[in-house]
Amino acid sequence: MQFQVIADNQRSAGVALYACYVARDQSIPVSAALVAHASLEACACGLAALDALHLTCAKAGGAEECITTENPTQPLFRATGMVITPLILPSLKMSYPT
Repeated sequence: MQFQVIADNQRSAGVALYACYVARDQSIPVSAALVAHASLEACACGLAALDALHLTCAKAGGAEECITTENPTQPLFRATGMVITPLILPSLKMSYPT
């Protein structure tokens, strides 16, 4: 599925993105093994606990790509096993420090 989001601000771009994918919503049961794997991911990449759990659940659910509004310099972009794509739109005029 291809789509283009044109937004005046980051919030409306995020809402449009989630609306596009809400039909693919899937619940992943959290287990001790999943939390342990998330903990390893957090330690390896420097992720916050909830970011690690979110990423681990996405991988467990078969996700191939994570689209995020996170700054590309954040630890999330050091994670492996999935493509991490920043949501950067020209209309948002976002700039990240180098």
